[in-house]
Amino acid sequence: MSRVGYMHTDCLIPMTGNNPYATSNENAEELHTPAEVYTAAELKLAVLQIRAPIIQSKSKKFRQLLVSWIKSSGFSRAVVLSSSQAYQRDDQQMKGIPLRYLLTPSLLKDSEDALKELSWREMERVSAYPGLTDANTEPRLYVPGGGITKGLYTDSCAEDVPLAVLILFCSEGDNIPDAFTLVNHLNDWLHLLDDPSQKPNKWKIPTSWNLLFGSGIPPALF
Repeated sequence: MSRVGYMHTDCLIPMTGNNPYATSNENAEELHTPAEVYTAAELKLAVLQIRAPIIQSKSKKFRQLLVSWIKSSGFSRAVVLSSSQAYQRDDQQMKGIPLRYLLTPSLLKDSEDALKELSWREMERVSAYPGLTDANTEPRLYVPGGGITKGLYTDSCAEDVPLAVLILFCSEGDNIPDAFTLVNHLNDWLHLLDDPSQKPNKWKIPTSWNLLFGSGIPPALF
C-alpha cells in the first residue's frame, strides 16, 4: 500500500521513527508518525495505522476525530481491528474460535449474513457482576484491554456510521501470530489477497518485528 497522508492530533503520544516498511537504504530514513494513512487504489481501500498509545484523558476527543474523519471521507464502511484480554473472557466466550465481531445498525443489514456464513460469533454481552444473577441488571458490552474500541463502536452507532469491529482474544507476550490470525480472518471476509497462506507471505511485515525481544546477545559479552 502507498502512504498518502497522516493524522495530526495531540491525542496520541508524540513519536516519530524511520520507515517501518523500508525496502532499501533510500527509503529507510523517511520519517514516519504515530497515525498514518495508506491506500490501495485498486481495492478502494484506505487504512489508518495507529502506532502510539492514545492519551487517556483525550480518548473521547480522538474517538470524535475518527468518527468525523470516517463520515467526511464518505467511506462505504469502516472496519476496526482490535483485541481483548483472553484471560478475562466469560465462560460463553471460551467456545469456538477466539474471534468476535460487532456491527453498527447501519452496517447490520449488508454484512451480518456474510459474517454468519463464516461462522463468526457476535461479541457476547456479559454480566456486570460475573457470578451473580440479577434480573434487573442488563448484560453489558465489555472489551477489556481493547482501548477505545467499545467507545468508538458506541459513538459510531449514535452517529449512524457503517462500522464493523473485529476483536481477537489475545494473551500477553508475542502477538505476531495473533496479528496474522486477525488479518487473515479479515481477508476471509473482504478477500483482499487471493491466498495469504502462499509462500512467500504476501502480508508486508515491519522489519522491527524481527527485534521483538531485542537485538540479540552482544558479542562483546564473550
